[in-house]
Amino acid sequence: MPPHGVRLLPYFDAYTVGCHPRERLFPGPAAQRPLSGGQAGNFPVLLIDGTVAGIWHCRRAGRGLDITVEPLTTLTIVERRELDNQVKRIGEILEGEPRLTIATVTVGGHA
Repeated sequence: MPPHGVRLLPYFDAYTVGCHPRERLFPGPAAQRPLSGGQAGNFPVLLIDGTVAGIWHCRRAGRGLDITVEPLTTLTIVERRELDNQVKRIGEILEGEPRLTIATVTVGGHA
């Protein structure tokens, strides 16, 4: 069964760092932004159905967690709902109040 769903993977996740050939996991535009100079792991990634579909960043401000996701394609309604669930899960793990923004990630790799 092929991978399905939306996930937010952290910096240097083994799935992205250990993948080969890279073009299978980082297709098209994903080979530019998320792969920093061909190196995986410098950005946390948005994964959709098993392939990289964007990057994301989390900034803590007190109890707040400002999570910015930069998708490389337009998200479907279902993908957006699954992304909202992933953001809630990050809030639970980091014990904070997550706020999601869909926008360009302005920090550099491994920030």
